[in-house]
Amino acid sequence: MKYRVFNKMLESVVYYRLYNGGNMGKAENTMSIGALSKESGVGIETIRYYERIGLLTPLGRKTSGYRVFNNDSFKTLRFLKHAQELGFSLAEIKDLLKLRANKESRCEDVQARASKHLQDVEGKIKNLESIQAVLSKLIRQCRSKKTSDSCPILDCFEEKG
Repeated sequence: MKYRVFNKMLESVVYYRLYNGGNMGKAENTMSIGALSKESGVGIETIRYYERIGLLTPLGRKTSGYRVFNNDSFKTLRFLKHAQELGFSLAEIKDLLKLRANKESRCEDVQARASKHLQDVEGKIKNLESIQAVLSKLIRQCRSKKTSDSCPILDCFEEKG
């Protein structure tokens, strides 16, 4: 009888250490990669890719080999998605995640990276505005009754820069 009680205690210790990162104080919800994918709206292959490049680390693996994730994994995916929506590259996001994890980091470190990114975005906007102006001009020059061999848009593509 004592053996069964001890065995159950040992099983619960192993469970908490494996699935809660050794955090014995409190239970933590864990989820499979499929559940994480469904909850976050990020595809399973994308989650695996993020793991391969070091952006996301599973809590551990079950004895069956399946990955186990927790709420921190979900938060990291949400962080990734929001940063990508603002146009940050995966390399930039990885850098931001390192700053987030480092308690010594300062907000001004993050601000410097965001300011640099904003400069890049502003440069891209200027480039897109220039493309817009050229395309608008070409479209205005195009006469619908002309044949394609005298189309100003196609002629522009053939001209030397």
